[in-house]
Amino acid sequence: EAQLAESGGGVVQAGGSLRLSCVVSGFTFDENWVIGWFRLAPGKEREGVSEIATYDGSTVYADSVRGRFTISSDHAKNTVYMQMNSLTPEDTAVYYCAATFGTNVVVGRSEQEFDCWGQGTQVTVSS
Repeated sequence: EAQLAESGGGVVQAGGSLRLSCVVSGFTFDENWVIGWFRLAPGKEREGVSEIATYDGSTVYADSVRGRFTISSDHAKNTVYMQMNSLTPEDTAVYYCAATFGTNVVVGRSEQEFDCWGQGTQVTVSS
């Protein structure tokens, strides 16, 4: 059974940076999986932020974070990272990583396509 565990959230001032980690167990990155980062802010729907394919490392980003966030993976550690720079209060949310089997990354993919989810990590950006 696949399990995902996020870490790295916290409180940061606007303009600051954080790096989130998603440690995956139950499958290896040698298999074809897509790992996605989503976020859920108060009063808003869960938003897909970024995806990475373990097959070839291809990535996609939501317009709201493109140029500020960078997703990457470490196959040896079975871990996906998301480096978040130039954070704004609008980035405040609970961030989740999720996994689905496949090779293609898709912008704006529905969360319903993801089979496994982590517990989430809170990111708070103060103004």
